[in-house]
Amino acid sequence: MTEELVLARVEGRTGVLTLNRPGALNALTHAMVKTVTAALDRWEHDPVVAAVVLTGAGERGLCAGGDIRSIYEDARADGGATAAFWRDEYRLNARIARYPKPYVAVMDGIVMGGGVGVSAHGSVRIVTERSRVAMPETGIGFVPDVGGTYLLALAPGELGTHLALTGAVAGAGDALLCGLADHFVPGAELPAFLAALAGEAPAAALPRHVRDVPPGVLEHNRSWIDRCYAADTVEEIVERLLASDVPAAGEAAATILGRSPTALKVTLAALRRSRGLGPLERVLEQEYRVSCAALSSPDLVEGIRAQVIDKDRAPRWSPGTLVEVTDADVARYFAPTGDEGLSLAASDSPQEVPW
Repeated sequence: MTEELVLARVEGRTGVLTLNRPGALNALTHAMVKTVTAALDRWEHDPVVAAVVLTGAGERGLCAGGDIRSIYEDARADGGATAAFWRDEYRLNARIARYPKPYVAVMDGIVMGGGVGVSAHGSVRIVTERSRVAMPETGIGFVPDVGGTYLLALAPGELGTHLALTGAVAGAGDALLCGLADHFVPGAELPAFLAALAGEAPAAALPRHVRDVPPGVLEHNRSWIDRCYAADTVEEIVERLLASDVPAAGEAAATILGRSPTALKVTLAALRRSRGLGPLERVLEQEYRVSCAALSSPDLVEGIRAQVIDKDRAPRWSPGTLVEVTDADVARYFAPTGDEGLSLAASDSPQEVPW
């Protein structure tokens, strides 16, 4: 069953991984994470495999994130299975970032949450005109994870803060602008590009298939985004957005005010802290601490209920307003637990990282 959820095969000089849950938008399970990890371990020292390619089955996207329904059920119990899943998932995210062979992620269609984690840390990240990249966690009472706060903290200006708080979707142009992807390949050219990888290195195949990316929307909005999101608190960010005379800023404020107040404040703190933490591994360790703390928060279960289970789109957040979320509430998410459970080591040399 595990092998069916992730198809792993070798085509010429390329190891191909296909996330194979198209009916669930290839949402990740713990078993899928373990299968991808095992394949990467196997291919790292295989002289036949010169590069790895990640794709998703079906027509809708690479991966919509983690299996939210499973997280919902587990969070209502003791959360132990979800913490174990995140531990292995975040280790996989770091593994991908340090992989010694080219790791080509085809970010076609929907790529959200955990889908970003298994793709945007790769060394060759491809988007198409169908790409829809997002970290929408605040909408379910959660915080961007899988290295998302690391990636978004590196985006130009305050674009990453905007994407993190609102959960806004980035198309191909915006994904490249924000550093979430590297190359634009039209969807019609993907089959030829992937076929070429069976016989040649990605660096050799890319020039024949990469095209100019269609313009996004974020560059045009940089002025008000950088000005408004540079504020020190979520409350002030909202005030600046509402005071702006730009309709899109007002829409962003309305979106933020519908998100979990606690998740918003923890997200902003996580992003700002990420900028000074150093390598990805340190940020993933912070995210693991934050994610595990979220398991005991009422907002995670309530957010998934409202968006995925009952689909009434009317979450009852607790606390219900930004002003009610105290600094102590936020600090609890970052407090050491004494047993972080991740223990990642950072290094510029893949061979020195204890996987």
